[in-house]
Amino acid sequence: MRRTRTYGAVVFVVLAGLGLSACARTFSVTIDLDDKREPISKYIYGQFIEHLGRCIYGGLWAEMLEDRKFFYPVTGEAPAWTMYKPGPRSWDGEGHPYELLTASPWMIIGDKKSVSMMTEDPYVGEHTPQITLSGDGTPGGLLQERLGLVDGKDYAGRIVLAGDPQAAPIEVSLVWGGGAGDRHTVVIRSISPSFAKFPLQFTAKGATDNGRLEIVSRGKGHFKIGTVSLMPADNLFGWRADTVALLKELNAPVYRWPGGNFVSGYDWKDGIGDPDRRPPRKNPAWKGIEHNDVGLHEFLQLCREINAEAFIAVNTGLGGAEAAAEEIEYVNGAPDTPMGRRRAQNGHPKPWGVKWWAIGNEMYGDWQLGHIPLEEYVKKHNRVVDAMRKVDPTFKPIAVGAKGPWSRQMLTTCADHMDLISEHLYWQDRNDVVSHVSQIAAQIRDVADAHRDYRTSIPGLADKDIRIAMDEWNYWYGPNEYGELGVRYFLQDALGIAVGLHEFFRNSDIYFMANYAQTVNVIGAIKTTKTQAEFETTGLVLKLYRERFGTIPVRVGGDFKPLDVAAALSTDGTVLTIGVVNPTDQAHSLSLKLNGGTLAAPGQQWTLTGADKWSHNAPGKPRQVDITTRAVPTATDSLEVVGLSVMLYTFGAQ
Repeated sequence: MRRTRTYGAVVFVVLAGLGLSACARTFSVTIDLDDKREPISKYIYGQFIEHLGRCIYGGLWAEMLEDRKFFYPVTGEAPAWTMYKPGPRSWDGEGHPYELLTASPWMIIGDKKSVSMMTEDPYVGEHTPQITLSGDGTPGGLLQERLGLVDGKDYAGRIVLAGDPQAAPIEVSLVWGGGAGDRHTVVIRSISPSFAKFPLQFTAKGATDNGRLEIVSRGKGHFKIGTVSLMPADNLFGWRADTVALLKELNAPVYRWPGGNFVSGYDWKDGIGDPDRRPPRKNPAWKGIEHNDVGLHEFLQLCREINAEAFIAVNTGLGGAEAAAEEIEYVNGAPDTPMGRRRAQNGHPKPWGVKWWAIGNEMYGDWQLGHIPLEEYVKKHNRVVDAMRKVDPTFKPIAVGAKGPWSRQMLTTCADHMDLISEHLYWQDRNDVVSHVSQIAAQIRDVADAHRDYRTSIPGLADKDIRIAMDEWNYWYGPNEYGELGVRYFLQDALGIAVGLHEFFRNSDIYFMANYAQTVNVIGAIKTTKTQAEFETTGLVLKLYRERFGTIPVRVGGDFKPLDVAAALSTDGTVLTIGVVNPTDQAHSLSLKLNGGTLAAPGQQWTLTGADKWSHNAPGKPRQVDITTRAVPTATDSLEVVGLSVMLYTFGAQ
């Protein structure tokens, strides 16, 4: 005899659509509350940020100035913005170019010959600009344009100056228009031959996407500019307030950083200490400059601000065991250790206690800096982990994996040197939404099945329970509208990401972590302009499931293809969540059989939808895809499943 249990509420998540039609079908779904699977790890909702394109600089980080440390020489030529075409857009066959700075954005005020780049004892990097003044009252200095300003908003910054005392005063102006009064000027009345920092405070009295910062003197002699910084005054420890607000809504439990391919050429010591003294570098893996304004301290402060755990990748490409051991000591070591002492000197005496560490990134690929053959890499992996364990025996290493010979050998040789093993999956566009969505589930399931096979075929592995961290997964196609790899996402992509989550849920015995790649702009769940930020369609789905879906998966049966259905109980067993993805544009109905409980009214419904599969969101514009809610007065075992949207129902049960 079947036992009947009472559950306090029932939640239905339905990715569906726009209304019933003549093509509607009825699908039957049976949910067995007695057939439970392993709990869904909260880490499935993780995120990934990398020093690439406009993910951090121009996205998350609040700095408004380009090349604030003068990586490029100031020549007096017009700023060089190169147009890149990253490839064909699979859904319409066109390329979408994006701009990337490839020379100095700083323009010269006055004689172009007045500026020289001083290489002897520069303030930071390889050289520092020196402005030689005419001495006749003619203004000389530098300016930068293309700044996004908001009317009435306060801005804060700093400038590092040195030079002849008679070069003062130095006027630093924020300009938002062409009129004489369309500026706010800070006057620095004295300077000396030694570099010193001066605070800047401005209020914009107009809105523009082409504001500028001017640094001018009418004095005599010369002056040098070490660095300059300008941010909205409401920044949070240097992070954009509007973007951080969305991260808090997203509520991801863990963030992977700093790469990605970037980490294989990254020296973490470049990112600590006084930010103005950190050297600018050419990005080792991608286009553009690495300013080193964001390092360990900034990343870990962000994690604390948004209540997320840190997941730090160490360099096993051009880096090795010694650098990794020093890095984990810097992060987790006591204040009396060599690196812990250095951390304390940089303003954070208390260890951060970071648990999750990625041991390299995609080292199986010949595109990776420091790539070596598999038979050599397994030895390097073990050396790195051994060195890190001597510093912190409690840390959790996550090994580089890739389904096939690489993952098999890593698990054979390095199983005692990992807690999890990573895999990466990316998908292109498909011609129809059904195949566009289903490809994600198929490949996630394929990787899970491969790792189940490894557990039975590799001696001794079954007892170790090494699960998968899918620490990069996403669609990767479409127009690059938000900088390098800054693709736009559509409603059809939201459906696919929901299906991906369902497949993780169905394989909760093997998937422990997943990190959506990436969070902002670069194939991101959030997109930004100079002054605004907005959720992508995929970001809204991640937010919805993180907020509403259950934690204990239960068995779902029935013949409901092309729909995708998943279900889970809450930890205490009082709430049931059912997710249904409808990748068709036809309406259908869902006939539900629930074994183990009955529904009770009233309920609540949440709906996420758009006009068609290309519906999308953009910063500063009305959402084409959004979430709405309404009350549901009666319980029912027949639900409308309309095309291309998300619906969530909650009901009591008895």
